[in-house]
Amino acid sequence: MAIATGGGSGGPQSEINMTPMIDVLLVLLIIFLVIQPALQEGIKVEVPAVRQAEATEQPEQVVLRVGPGPSYFVNDTEIELGQIGGALASALEGREERVVFVDGSEQLSYGAIVQAIDEARKVAELRSIGLVPRSERARIGGGGAP
Repeated sequence: MAIATGGGSGGPQSEINMTPMIDVLLVLLIIFLVIQPALQEGIKVEVPAVRQAEATEQPEQVVLRVGPGPSYFVNDTEIELGQIGGALASALEGREERVVFVDGSEQLSYGAIVQAIDEARKVAELRSIGLVPRSERARIGGGGAP
């Protein structure tokens, strides 16, 4: 801390020396910048590349809907829980990409939707399972059965 003498007009005046405070702040900033990438955790997500030609041509999607109750639908055809794998296998027959979208009702518990996904994976030999967010439901035909 520096003390300046005020000459003849009123005695000593104290001023805060800002240099050590700025040094400490810069060191803290560097520490946080170094530590920040190590603190980030997340889920590995594969995001497909969108080509312009594919964006205009939408092939029919295979959608597993889990409605309240729970009730189960594969492309608007109601089925039982034990029939999910077989229904998805027949819907995906002859397709190169074995991708299924899961549209779960908001009134259901997470466990009911996971149970349906487990049944689907047992039989259907899926490569990829996509979850349908609220904003995408109308685009892939989610306004239907449940």
